[in-house]
Amino acid sequence: MNKTAGFEWLEKGWHYLSTAKLLHQCNHYTDIIGVELHYSIEICLKAILAYDNQPIKKTHELYDLYLLVSDQIDLNDDEIALILMATKYHILEAYPTRDRQLPPEEEIKPILEFADQLFERICTLLNISIHEIKSKPN
Repeated sequence: MNKTAGFEWLEKGWHYLSTAKLLHQCNHYTDIIGVELHYSIEICLKAILAYDNQPIKKTHELYDLYLLVSDQIDLNDDEIALILMATKYHILEAYPTRDRQLPPEEEIKPILEFADQLFERICTLLNISIHEIKSKPN
């Protein structure tokens, strides 16, 4: 168990998540929000590996990361569908493509809610204070 490493990864995950939340509140571009959400979910899943002193797989495929920690956190089919969609944001939205449409708000909002819940679930799982992460100065 490496609580310090878990905390550091979750703190970084919170940075991405809180950025996505702020951008969403400002009605910012959904492609950018999607990339931030992807990174938040990725980093939070990797926090479980860091906490357990496991190697951190160098991948952005969220489902692959989930499989590495699925013995500790259980996602239902709807949540798995959300991580598959969030993976698409990293792959498709991070770079310009011709005639690309922004992800619709109706697609972003459930991923934002899921990422927030996942962050809290993983903090609880690792016995790391959500308040301590959120109140840490910039």
